Amino acid sequence: MAFGAVILLVAAALAILAPVLWTVDPQQINPARRLRPPSREAWFGTDMFGRDLWSRVVYGTRVSLIVGFGVMAISVSIGLAIGLVSGYVRRLDAVVMRLMDGMMAIPAILLAIALMSLTKPSIGNVVIAISVAEIPRVVRLVRGMVLTLREEPYVAAAVTSGSRMPRILLRHVLPNTMAPLLVQGTYVFAAAILIEAALSFLGAGTPSSVASWGNIIAEGRSLFLLATWIVLIPGFFLSLMVLAINLLGDGLRDALDPRFTKRL
Repeated sequence: MAFGAVILLVAAALAILAPVLWTVDPQQINPARRLRPPSREAWFGTDMFGRDLWSRVVYGTRVSLIVGFGVMAISVSIGLAIGLVSGYVRRLDAVVMRLMDGMMAIPAILLAIALMSLTKPSIGNVVIAISVAEIPRVVRLVRGMVLTLREEPYVAAAVTSGSRMPRILLRHVLPNTMAPLLVQGTYVFAAAILIEAALSFLGAGTPSSVASWGNIIAEGRSLFLLATWIVLIPGFFLSLMVLAINLLGDGLRDALDPRFTKRL
């Protein structure tokens, strides 16, 4: 977990301080410096338009973190609300879960592509499209926990004492769902970064004018044999970011699981 947390902190620092530490415009074209390999002047080399790849990768980190955090916040918030109500109100459960099952039958990347085809490419639309694809997974997780928690004696005691449903959900059920939901949020974060890169690679994600890892890889694929660094470097950072988030999620799962803590 420590490794994942360190990588995320470093990535966040680079993304926030990019305009201050690196004044090179990621979109600045310089034909005289095109396709230069990594060197002291250009740490990650340059692309087919002479743009500095280091600057583009750093600015691409900002896009990935914005998309990942935005999708996690939206999908967890909406999925939590739907899952709480669906799991507690039996009459709504069948209808809501059949809708969620229908959405989960479609792969997340295909659903995101279909939604993006209805709008214009932008970071905001990418966040919304991926969030819609990830909400059903959060709903199923929360609903499963609520089905177990509503049978607990303290919930039955709250119902007997006359407590209303909102109070029961917020005071007795919600706190017991936060630990698994936090872990699920990290996996949603990682999945969102991968899906955004795939959408951008296919031309259905962020605009080509935005320096994102998917766009960089897509632009360099036709020159892979001539300038492999254009594809390998952003691909490495994409893999490292997803690995760090997954390790963080695994660490949180072990730390928040009372059975694992008891074994230790």
